[in-house]
Amino acid sequence: MTRLLLLLATLSASAQEKDWGTYLGDKASSHYSQLQQITPANVATLEPAWTYHSGGADPQNRSQIQCNPLVKDGILYGTSPDFRLFAIHAATGEKKWNFDPAAEGMPKGGVNRGIVYWCGAGEPRILYANDRFLHAIDAKTGKRVTSFGKGGSIDLRENLGAHSGDLYLSANTPGVIFRDLLIIGMRLGEGPAPAAPGPIRAFNLHTGELVWRFNTIPLPGEPGHETWPPNAYKTIGGANVWTGFALDEARGLVFCPTGSAAFDFWGGDRIGKNLFANCLIAIDAATGKYRWHFQFVHHDLWDRDLPAPPNLLTVTHAGRRIDAVAQVTKSGHVFLFERDTWTPLFPIEEKPVPPSDLQGESAWPTQPFPQRPAPFARQIFNESEATDLAPDSRKTVLAQLAKVRSHVPFAPPSQQGTVIFPGFDGGAEWGGAAADPDGILYVNANEMPWILTMVPAKSGEGSPATGEAIFAQICAACHGADRKGNAAQNVPDLTTLATRLKKPDVETLLKTGKGVMPSFAFLTDSQRSKLVDFLYGELPANDPGRKEEPGGHALGSMPYSTTGYNRWLDPQGYPAVKPPWGTLHAIDLNDGSYKWSVPLGEYPELSAKGIPKTGTENYGGPVVTAGGLVFIAASRDEHIRAFDRKTGAELWKAKLPAGGYATPATYEVNGRQFLVIACGGGKMGTKSGDAYVAFALPH
Repeated sequence: MTRLLLLLATLSASAQEKDWGTYLGDKASSHYSQLQQITPANVATLEPAWTYHSGGADPQNRSQIQCNPLVKDGILYGTSPDFRLFAIHAATGEKKWNFDPAAEGMPKGGVNRGIVYWCGAGEPRILYANDRFLHAIDAKTGKRVTSFGKGGSIDLRENLGAHSGDLYLSANTPGVIFRDLLIIGMRLGEGPAPAAPGPIRAFNLHTGELVWRFNTIPLPGEPGHETWPPNAYKTIGGANVWTGFALDEARGLVFCPTGSAAFDFWGGDRIGKNLFANCLIAIDAATGKYRWHFQFVHHDLWDRDLPAPPNLLTVTHAGRRIDAVAQVTKSGHVFLFERDTWTPLFPIEEKPVPPSDLQGESAWPTQPFPQRPAPFARQIFNESEATDLAPDSRKTVLAQLAKVRSHVPFAPPSQQGTVIFPGFDGGAEWGGAAADPDGILYVNANEMPWILTMVPAKSGEGSPATGEAIFAQICAACHGADRKGNAAQNVPDLTTLATRLKKPDVETLLKTGKGVMPSFAFLTDSQRSKLVDFLYGELPANDPGRKEEPGGHALGSMPYSTTGYNRWLDPQGYPAVKPPWGTLHAIDLNDGSYKWSVPLGEYPELSAKGIPKTGTENYGGPVVTAGGLVFIAASRDEHIRAFDRKTGAELWKAKLPAGGYATPATYEVNGRQFLVIACGGGKMGTKSGDAYVAFALPH
């Protein structure tokens, strides 16, 4: 009997090594695979094995696929640009089934980065979130598991906590399973508009019932409540886990990286450190009880939310093997802690940072900086870092640089203009890092400067807020104060709205949201009407018109809005900083040194001029294998690449039908190793697509 159990355990472990059965490879978020068939010696012969077109691409609205697919027992599960869940044969790409929420009368929206596979109920199921709903889907049939929640789904707005109401939320990243619990976070609004709170919750996988909730904006009597104004929990939102988790099953600890509190760029209504925003929190996975935390940004004013799940890995320090947790940040740093406590494994120094001069604001006077490893992205944008690709471009960038506030880390938002570098998307971004058993961390980075400019909100005189004031509070951060949008960010121009949509369509869109645009269902009918009238130019800006309805949120009350999320580009459309603009790094967390750093991606037209490879902006993470390779797509040039794990040498690349702005997966079926990437495109102004492309060695 003992031999049989050992054999079954061995077979199970072998199957797990061949599968990619968990988001980002495993519950440790390692992005690591034991597969060794593809090696540095043969990777150059990789070729397309199959392509699956999932359907649902929307080129007009720059749709995307950000999904890291799962593979279990020869079946691949993924999601389409229009949020359908599908199952296909992982060896051939042949369709098995799909599930469409719209066909079930459910809304669709947001983004989807992955799914969860669970077989604890005896019948395998997929846990899959779309919009504000979490669905349990039978992995064999694609049908909802009706014993879960209400008919197979639960509404994540329920049991959310104070002031949630009809505020926007969606679940874009899968949770993590501990025993029979699904621990999950969510995406929320972070603009000046009212935002929902972001508690971490665990649901029973059999029934969908809520088992525990950890309030990331603490209630009175809970740890951390003293770091906020006394009544902030009644109105402030955010501090949510939108990136995913890492789980140490043996210790029963789930590691939770949180985002910033709303509003991202002005916090006069949340003076204080603001725990547990911008924290890595260790929580007892069975009970939701607090164990420890570390806060990476105190009183965040820069949208410096933690961008990716942490990595669990084992390192050797002073001759001692230590189970550690590593967290990468948008600022381009790696923080490393012992898992059982928040004890840093490299020194962290609290350094003074500049004060704010915005009305009502009080920036925290210090911020933490790790002393090792060195940052994996540049920290200062000054004259020496301004682009030198062309004399005219440099001249223009230097003229702009002279007008904005001098850049230092954590320079506060300002009306003069503040440089954010690394930019709003990092440094590290949501693709995250990979970790191997040797304690090496592989992380890709963006090196794009952005400019944040605060503007006084136009609230008009008296109450209620005007249509223009409502626009400034809930729309301007994305669409810009001038309403011209941002093509590079897939944000449409609203000055031409009347040529594309009728007013009733816009009112519906404000209620439902679409794609990455959140729902603003919290607006009252009069608020919504005034906003639409303003967008269509049918009422004067300072409209005292319709009376507010009871229960309407206090829009127009924030003293500041922003001119939007603005990349700093030179006149030719390239980043305003000297290359490299995108990089890939191998960092030895045993001693904090760098094994190698290389550019990631290129602009073919610049390479043709003899300019060394510049790298590009990139979205999506790496995968590292026992075969000695690092695979990553992510780059703006729409290629997927393989790098030598030891040296960083680029060994192979292949052009994709659209940008692979997702993390790939690797798996084995019938003795053949595959590499698959979702090619959804749609970011950085690139075309949209609907394909999943798998590569393998020739038969």
